[in-house]
Amino acid sequence: MIYTIIDVETTGKGNRMTEISIFKYDGHKVIDEFTTLINPESYIPQHITALTGIDDLLVADAPLFKDVADDIINITEDSIFVAHNVNFDYRIIQGEFKRIGLDFTRKKLCTVRLSRRLIPGYRSYSLGKLCKALDINLIDRHRARGDAEATVILFELLLKQPHSKDVFTEFLNKNSREATLPPHLPKAVFNALPNTAGIYYFKDKKGKVIYVGKAKDIQKRVLSHFYSKTKKSQEMIRETRDIDFEVSGSEIVALLMEDAAIKHHFPFHNVVAKRTIQSYAIFSYMDRQGILHLASNKARLVPDPILTFFNQRDIRTFMEKLCEQYNLCPKYCHLQEAVSECSHYNIKNCKGICRNDESVENYNNRVLEAIHSIADHKNDVIMREKGRHSNEDAFIMIKDGEYLGYGFVNKEEQINHIDDLNAFLIPQKNSIDVQKILRQRLLEL
Repeated sequence: MIYTIIDVETTGKGNRMTEISIFKYDGHKVIDEFTTLINPESYIPQHITALTGIDDLLVADAPLFKDVADDIINITEDSIFVAHNVNFDYRIIQGEFKRIGLDFTRKKLCTVRLSRRLIPGYRSYSLGKLCKALDINLIDRHRARGDAEATVILFELLLKQPHSKDVFTEFLNKNSREATLPPHLPKAVFNALPNTAGIYYFKDKKGKVIYVGKAKDIQKRVLSHFYSKTKKSQEMIRETRDIDFEVSGSEIVALLMEDAAIKHHFPFHNVVAKRTIQSYAIFSYMDRQGILHLASNKARLVPDPILTFFNQRDIRTFMEKLCEQYNLCPKYCHLQEAVSECSHYNIKNCKGICRNDESVENYNNRVLEAIHSIADHKNDVIMREKGRHSNEDAFIMIKDGEYLGYGFVNKEEQINHIDDLNAFLIPQKNSIDVQKILRQRLLEL
């Protein structure tokens, strides 16, 4: 079996390659080597130069990646791609090939994950600290050739460990996810993730929550993060040491749990919207003819809203349903503007208030009936959802129009009144984010 043991240096921001070193290894000795600086065609930041010693002047006359692409393809062909934290180096090289219109695919092995399995018990598995602990002479740290050469020595040591053949075979199995998982995440942690709805927590080495997500299938969603090629995702998974989870039973409960968890932990890698969520409200007013209108505007401009929405499309859809249900006029519900008579493409059951075919009193009574139905709709609601297992139901409680929280109750429990659910309620805070989550579900009731 042939291995190519690789290390790359990059510009940091933008992750353009500045240097690559490849050692071709046959399981006993190095049989070939390719090392070169690369002109990244972009600026190298000072902090990267301070770390690697590579600056713009050093790479000014270096070849472009496209000039050495064939050399990289040839030396790595029919070999296994090996690196310390392999997903980083592999992603950088794949990205460079993609920029010149080529695909690059190789089987992978990660010496971080191999080391954790074959030589367990060390406090750190970073290349520098592991080499120091194993007395591996690491010359030119943070230069591609120095790091790659040290990784070759580490790889030789790993090959000599008891059961290494079985571990290598397991890692190279096409069904194994060893090369996909974050380098510091035990496979047992990933395998323990369920294939059910809920939320998950990425944690760093100190146990701090750095990301919260929700999913219909927790394990499948977590795995998708590991396949992501974005810089943000790659940074996050490199920091990940543990993953915790909570099952929810249903997606909407998972959304509520996720919102609460993000507000509690403020994870670094969760993007918190800096803009205020724009909300819109339905309101009523009477014109000079005494006709009641239903209209909408930005919620901050509506002193007494009948119902709040978070996009204008949902308001329009809701208003169309009201018109159909209560025979209201699209003109006086402001679905059509600047028309003398309504002529809506979909709503044909207006009784003619816009044509003076109906009395104002009769029309206004139906508008009031519609308004009262909305008010009733907002009051006390219990949403029943799928539980976390077959003998359980989940519920979401809204009282007097305000979200109080969610809970889980065994199907054998006798619930005769809404107050009976209080013992099972997990109290939560109401917020505009929660209202947005619940809005569509409420409209479906």
